[in-house]
Amino acid sequence: MKFRLLLIPVLLLAFIVKGQESVDTEAIEKIKKEGLENSQVEQIAFELVDKAGPRLSNSKGYERAATYAINQLTEWGLEGAQKEAWGEFGRGWEVNKSYVAMTKPYYMPFIAIPKAWTESTEGPVSGKVLFVEINNEEDFEKYRGKLEGAIVAFKPRGDQSPTFKADALRYTEEDLNEMTEPRAERRQWTEDEIAAFRKRRAFSQTLNTFLTEEGVALIIKGVGGRHGTLFTSSPRGYKKDTPRGASELEMAPEHVNLMARLVENGVDVAVEAEVKTTFDTEDLQGYNVVAEIAGSDPSLKSEVVMLGGHLDSWHGGTGATDNGAGCIVMMEAVRILKATGLQPKRTVRIALWGGEEQGIFGSRNYVKNHFGDAETMALKPEQSKISAYYNIDNGTGRIRGIYLQGNEEVGPIFKDWFGPFDDIMDNTTITLRNTGGTDHLGFDAIGIPGFQFIQDPVEYWSRTHHTNMDTYERLVIDDLKQIATIVAGFVYNTAMRDEMLPREKLEKTE
Repeated sequence: MKFRLLLIPVLLLAFIVKGQESVDTEAIEKIKKEGLENSQVEQIAFELVDKAGPRLSNSKGYERAATYAINQLTEWGLEGAQKEAWGEFGRGWEVNKSYVAMTKPYYMPFIAIPKAWTESTEGPVSGKVLFVEINNEEDFEKYRGKLEGAIVAFKPRGDQSPTFKADALRYTEEDLNEMTEPRAERRQWTEDEIAAFRKRRAFSQTLNTFLTEEGVALIIKGVGGRHGTLFTSSPRGYKKDTPRGASELEMAPEHVNLMARLVENGVDVAVEAEVKTTFDTEDLQGYNVVAEIAGSDPSLKSEVVMLGGHLDSWHGGTGATDNGAGCIVMMEAVRILKATGLQPKRTVRIALWGGEEQGIFGSRNYVKNHFGDAETMALKPEQSKISAYYNIDNGTGRIRGIYLQGNEEVGPIFKDWFGPFDDIMDNTTITLRNTGGTDHLGFDAIGIPGFQFIQDPVEYWSRTHHTNMDTYERLVIDDLKQIATIVAGFVYNTAMRDEMLPREKLEKTE
């Protein structure tokens, strides 16, 4: 592996010299014209983000978004648009009311979000705030029998001081060039570090059980973030057998710090709050949305090109960049193909995934149900019929290149495919590197070429990834037009190619 990575710059040069992939430039120009001049990304964004709202898996918002997508894809002429169950997910959950404010020593409304799958409070609650410090089970004894009806708070960790870097970033030429170099070897976690992490995670569950049994009225937890942006957590409360817990609010760190400073200086702090949530256990299945453009060549239509992004989001915002953006551009890409009247030889299949935020469940299970089991490497016949899967899930930023996931042979092909888009791209980067954390991984794991495009980060890591500020305003519409247009081109080229894309050889397991 190390030897292969050291060859990356040489391989990239070969892409320029030896790339001879056939590209239908007339078709690509039609795609560019439709995608850039007749774009519908703004309307799709309104429907998926503003109108559907937060799209936590198995929520009403997710159902609204899925229903819109199915109806819209059908209206555009795609076939078989439907929800497809991938397996059991768990409980649906809705926030019906959320309110919290400081009432002493003065009135001040606070920024806070109910933790996902949290319980309701017992009606409105009010009273003095008690900051607790519990680091191990021995600390329980300091509070045992003293927390009945209490509003307890935990200070945030991390740094909330001013920042001196721009929130929104574009990759520089230097950044992109660095991606083509061998990745610095990452320090591996030691066994002691892994054990310590597991111990902390287990203790967190033990702590929540203790607070619930003690009868606290409300937990207020300071979480990461700055400037009114707060990052939500990912509990396991969606599981059908999750025991009842205490109601919990995740609060902007500045507001928790304010209360802590007052208390530490002898000033009593009181708040009033109410949280109302409901659970839905009627249907525990998780769902993806799928639809197709049937291939036009009878000898090739059984082969498939897939594209997708995850439809689910967290609940603090409206999931605009994570991953409304990915679904917006993938829907727009198939719309472009239909609107241009082009006739892909292979079947084009779009998939909008559920359950990504809790563990990439929707796509991994789709792969397992249709193509093969990554654990046993028992493959199904359909696995050999998927030419490629293309994914978008790094926010609103424009495409700057693509990760090859170690698949060297596709490099020259993609180099030629990016060529006709030179006027809407710069510093096109093709890297052998892998990138993780999203829905292409399930495909890659069983030998199907799966790719994530390189995107400008914009505000993804500073403002929008899993935050309350992931809203429509964080979308860069011109970037979305560029993404959709390039994806449509890649999908079309894959569908028209004489052969399927080259694959890496799978290692067989005993």
